[in-house]
Amino acid sequence: MTEKTAVIIGGGPAGLTAAYELLVQAGIRPVVIEATDDVGGISRTINHHGNRIDIGGHRFFSKSDRVVNWWLDFLPLDESGDSRDPDTPAMMVRSRVSRILYGGKLFQYPLSLSPDTVRKLGLFNTLRFGLSYLAARLRPIRQERSLEDFLINRFGRRLYARFFEEYTEKVWGVPCRQISAEWGAQRIKGLSITKVLKHALRRVRPGDVAQKGVETSLIERFMYPKLGPGQLWQTVAARVSALGGEVRLNQQVTALHHEDGAVRAVTVRDAASASYRLDADVVISTMPIKHLVAGLDPAAPAEVARIADGLVYRDFLTVGLLVDRIELGGGADGTTLAARVPDNWIYVQEPGVKLGRIQVFNNWSPHMVADPTKVWIGLEYFCNEGDDLWEMGDGALFDLAVAEVTRLGLIRPEAVRDSMAYRMPKAYPAYFGTHDELPAIRRYVDGFSNLYLVGRNGMHRYNNQDHSMLTAMAAVDAVLGKGDKAAIWSVNTEQDYHEAKTNTAGRAGGVMAGQPQSA
Repeated sequence: MTEKTAVIIGGGPAGLTAAYELLVQAGIRPVVIEATDDVGGISRTINHHGNRIDIGGHRFFSKSDRVVNWWLDFLPLDESGDSRDPDTPAMMVRSRVSRILYGGKLFQYPLSLSPDTVRKLGLFNTLRFGLSYLAARLRPIRQERSLEDFLINRFGRRLYARFFEEYTEKVWGVPCRQISAEWGAQRIKGLSITKVLKHALRRVRPGDVAQKGVETSLIERFMYPKLGPGQLWQTVAARVSALGGEVRLNQQVTALHHEDGAVRAVTVRDAASASYRLDADVVISTMPIKHLVAGLDPAAPAEVARIADGLVYRDFLTVGLLVDRIELGGGADGTTLAARVPDNWIYVQEPGVKLGRIQVFNNWSPHMVADPTKVWIGLEYFCNEGDDLWEMGDGALFDLAVAEVTRLGLIRPEAVRDSMAYRMPKAYPAYFGTHDELPAIRRYVDGFSNLYLVGRNGMHRYNNQDHSMLTAMAAVDAVLGKGDKAAIWSVNTEQDYHEAKTNTAGRAGGVMAGQPQSA
């Protein structure tokens, strides 16, 4: 190991990936500074009485062989499937089931032109949706200025209004017309009705977890750690420490001291609120850009500081409910599911409730639930830090959540056996505020020779977990002179950026093409 030290701000997927890659590729000693009491960031797993919550839900799927092999080096595939033995950390292969709750009925997500969809919509409404889609294709909005324009062009105005608008505005708290179309390009990419229909006609062959020719929103199988995503990142953190790196929890970087075009040191506040200075040869940051710019010493130029201060984030909270049974769809489509639904998550496209999405953790992994006879669900709410929902006490949140899912026909109140609430600040970097001016910050920060911004909040970009990891890998390549900062920013800007063109051989090939899949 060299005498060089890399300060890595944040112990989420991007930060820990960078720490490990620096150790194994260059022998540079990483010191990871994590502000909370656990690693993983938004990809951590919360443990409540043996019942585990995956914040936001994390499918382990990537078109990058490098990322998939990386995951499997830490958590090999458990070929036994759903065994109840959680002692050996491993990946399982899971089925991907997502549906939309609309009008008291469950619709497959993404929407498909199946007999079930036609029956629930009715032939007349199905034809109206089809004609609206054709109109959007024949006369598209030429200049997509907003997310609303982006969605209408790909799904038609009527389908957008019925199945996208309500949920998306719950997520962001503002109308879709105020959100940049870039969000759609980042998250939805090439998905459209045409792609959905093509996918329905050409189903993925059994055993193909790679699904490289499939839009991310259409994947049908994914890998998942037995105990949730946090299990992977705790394993990575342990290996980083074993190799000579450090992971310091409950500590926060409060200032970055720079001189002559490089960051020379950072100030860290520890759990006792005492501050100390930590010298750095390399700094890799996943902290929110708003905080990073505010912490620069000497201060950033006024214009850069203004843009950073105007960046907006959307916050997130989950109410976990342990219930005896789920009842869903009993009055709407003639079915009552006495035990559980098959969904990983259900998007709530219903007006009159604040609830945005429902996760059924039993279906992510059987090991996420302490008692397999119970159902452990996560009720997801989108809010702003400091607003009424965020400040609501846990008891009031519990009452709200139970009232809303009872109204939706999901449960009966007397079936609830336990509950908890967890708040995650800055879960989603927003594509409004001063987001359009972000390039000015990038130009300024990229001027520091040894400072690299990676990850979701580090780049103020709504990346998936694998994209965040790829930005960290690109940053390490740049540190080693095998790439540059432009490569970091190019991750997830083009649809095929992270698709490996090589044949999936070796470990990844076996997992992707050769294993029997339940997923």
